[in-house]
This record gives sequence, structure tokens and C-alpha cells, in this order.
Amino acid sequence: MNSAHWHPGSPITGSGPDGWAEGAFANPVIPGFHPDPSVCRVGDDYYLACSSFEYFPGVPIFHSRDLAHWAQIGNALDRPSQLTLPIETPSSAGVYAPTLRHHDGRFWLITTNVAPGGGNMLFTATDPAGPWSDPVRLPDVGGIDPDLAWDEQGRCWCTVAGISQVRIDPDTGQTIGEPRGLWSGKAGVQAPEAPHLYRIGEFWYLMIAEGGTERGHAVSIARGPAPDGPFEPHPDNPILTHRGTNHPIQNTGHADLVQAPDGSWWMVLLGVRPRGGTPGWHVLGRETFLTPLTWADGWPVVAPVETVMAAPAWPSCPVAVPEIRDDFDHDRLAPQWVSVRSRPDELWSLTDRPGWLTLRARGACLDDPDVMFVGRRQQHHSCRVRTLLDPAAGRGGLAVRLDEAHHYELEVGDSQVRVLARTSSLRSTVATKAVPDGPVRLRIDVLASSPDRWDPRKEPDTIRFGIESDDGTLELLAELDGRYLSTEVAGGFTGRVIGVYAAAGTVGFDWFDYEPTE
Repeated sequence: MNSAHWHPGSPITGSGPDGWAEGAFANPVIPGFHPDPSVCRVGDDYYLACSSFEYFPGVPIFHSRDLAHWAQIGNALDRPSQLTLPIETPSSAGVYAPTLRHHDGRFWLITTNVAPGGGNMLFTATDPAGPWSDPVRLPDVGGIDPDLAWDEQGRCWCTVAGISQVRIDPDTGQTIGEPRGLWSGKAGVQAPEAPHLYRIGEFWYLMIAEGGTERGHAVSIARGPAPDGPFEPHPDNPILTHRGTNHPIQNTGHADLVQAPDGSWWMVLLGVRPRGGTPGWHVLGRETFLTPLTWADGWPVVAPVETVMAAPAWPSCPVAVPEIRDDFDHDRLAPQWVSVRSRPDELWSLTDRPGWLTLRARGACLDDPDVMFVGRRQQHHSCRVRTLLDPAAGRGGLAVRLDEAHHYELEVGDSQVRVLARTSSLRSTVATKAVPDGPVRLRIDVLASSPDRWDPRKEPDTIRFGIESDDGTLELLAELDGRYLSTEVAGGFTGRVIGVYAAAGTVGFDWFDYEPTE
């Protein structure tokens, strides 16, 4: 199962004919819907966590040795005892903004479950690949985007969006004292959030995001003599933003800092890559980017985030774009696979039909919040996705999902293949074709729009749906505009997830193949 060994960040955006120059890396380092990155280093190893919102399992965990190439090693919240997302949890709710830290021989992860019965929760592990503990709940810590920091006396400080702070006992979840407000960024600027607190040299630094997670997103910082301040803002805040520019990377913010063994400093952050005309549509979600920083007069100086950046001590990025295929021949799903809100054991199997993924329907279609869906994040602007589906006595298919109200499907059942589209309040059958009973090879091609064709209304991409023959020939059934599966149209905080689903009865999938084509 190649997907279990695939490094999502390698390669990322493609390259020229000779590859990147020696000592360069490509952004984003973790492409696709991987927002709100938090990073820590232990020896020569880096670990990174991201938000997962309404998807289960939650909080993907990545490992790297150079900050540029990352491999997913697990999901921190992979058991119902750790993460419950009731059916009434809206899309783009769920798990927000984890902070990942290593302290006193353990990994610590704090996050917010924005769902009924959720709240702020703290988890620990000795191995970041898992298993992680059941949650220690923090009932008296309000807000989202919680951060953890320990001072020299071993006291633990929790800072949340707003920006407010309280001391906690991380072993019990009890608060110590009352929450108090801290520096909250520039007066009048919206959404002070994503706080991270660091002791660096003689100062404590409080770094936040502000301006909202859209085009106005920015990173600002302040410093003070103690973890609770008082904090003096950087005179030239924000220290990083791409707002008001025509840079191909936008919405830059929600950052975290890490120091490499050679003493250099780096920032991981989220950003998006809008495509098409105006206002620009980003379809992959908010992605994880990397940029270096230096220090001057006790303040960080952050480099603009480019698609290709220099890293003199590192080897060049790979050029080859591997095909990512899962033949479903292992005893568990690779960590890249996620489901919507839950994945009950009785609704899926890798053993009922060895070498196949078997799904049993729950919801009747992707409009339903409890649909049985197993997917992976779309990570390239152009890609080809294929599967061999046996509808057996059921109905199911291959889908591109943004949320319940924005998704496209290639569905098989009742001796027919159908192309279905849901865009906001409209649901339509776009195309149908009769097929013989038995397995059918389904294919979806996502084609990024050409940068050479200027049109203010130009779509970010086109999505093609068809049936593939054994020799790879595509019988095209429909072609749809990709802008309707974008955040600018649908709203929310997520990105596209492409996968398989069951809508009635039981269906089987022999393999799933995701191939970047850009």
C-alpha cells in the first residue's frame, strides 16, 4: 500500500526540467487542506499537527527531518473516546487549531472541539505516532486556539484566542487563578487568534494572527519580561502578511516557530493558493507553508513566503511525482484516510472481502451529515483519481466533497452511472449512462485552469467525470466548473476531500488511485 509510505510534501508544486536548485525547497511543504500548523522539535526530528474540523480521525500528525519533506505518521485523535463529533456538528466545526509541544519527556497536544459536548481538551503521548491518551478536559478554559507554554518554575500557561491567558494544571485540567486579557494585536483589527508563547533569549514572545483568516490574514508579535507580560508590540507589526499584493500565496497567518539544530529559525504557517479570475478561488483549503526568519534588535524578521525558497544546508527537492495508490490489502487504513464525523467499525471493513474496502450505507447521499464516506485530501491543483467499484447489491461512488451543500459525485447503482452535482440549494443529475452489472472503473480528472487565458471570471479548475476502460481510455460523461467547490463560494475553513462512499446497501472498492498530473 504505497500511500502508507508517501511523503505528502514531496514534491509539492512541480519543478522545472532540471529540478529545483541545490539547497531549495518548494512551498507548500504540506499541500492540501492542512491548516493551523503547530510544530515542535525533539533532537533532529520535527513533528507537526494540523486542524481537522469535521473529519475523523482528527489532528493529523506529521514527521520530518528537514522541515521541507513531511510524512504523515498518524492521527492523534483516532478513537471515539478521544473525539466525538455528533451528527449535528456543522461542517467547518469540529477540531480547531491544535498546539503541539514536547515537555518533560512527553508530547502534549491541546485543541478545541467546536461541537456539542466538546470544548478545550489536552492529550499526551510518549510517541507522537500514537497512541495518544484520552482527553483531559479543560472546562474552565474558554475560547479556541489554545496554546501551552511552561516557564522556568514548571508552571503551565494556557493562552487562547481573544487574547486571554490562565495558568492550568495540565495533568488534571484545573485552572489556577482567573483568566486575564493580554495584548491582542493592533487596536481595531479583527480576529486576534492563534496565540503562541515562547521564551527566546531574555524575552517572552507572544505571537498571534490577526485580520481574519481570509485575505487580510497577518502575523504579529509582542515581547515582555514574563509569560503574562506586560507585552510590548513590535513597532512594525505585522511581521508577515501578503494582504494587498498579487502574490500567488495569500491568507498568510496562523504561524508557529521552531529552531533547527544549526541555530536557524523557521516559521510554519497557513496560506492559500487562489486560482482563476476575480476574486480568486482556493479549492485545496488552507495549506502548510514554511519560511525562514532571522533576528534583529531582539525581533524576528520574517522572509516573504515564496513558492520556491532557499535552504542552503538542505538537498534539492525531488522532481518525480509519485502515483499514490491503495490496494486495500493491509489490515488497517493508512492515516491519510478520513471520514465525515465518524467511522463506525460496523460500516466499513478490509476483511469482509480481502483486498477490497467494503462500505455499508448510512446516509442516503453526500447531502446527509452521516454519509459513509472514506476520502483523502486533494493536494494538487491538477490530479487524476480512479477506483474500481463493485456496486453488488448497493449504490455508491467516487466523490469530490467540500461540505454537505457543495459536492460532485460519480455514482453507480441500478445498472447506471450518474454524475450528480450539489451546489448550495441546487441538486441535479448532470449525466447518466447504462452499464452492465458488475465492477466499473470510475475516473475523475481535475484540471487547473491555464494561467495563459485571462478572464476575470475564469474558473479555478475544471472537473471531468467518466468511465475508464481497461486500456485507460476515458469515456467522458460530464465536465463541471470547480469554483462551486471552493471556499470563496461555499464558505467555511476546509478544502476538498476526494474519496469513495456508500449511499445504499453494501458496495466494494478494489483499489483507489490518486495521481498528481500538474
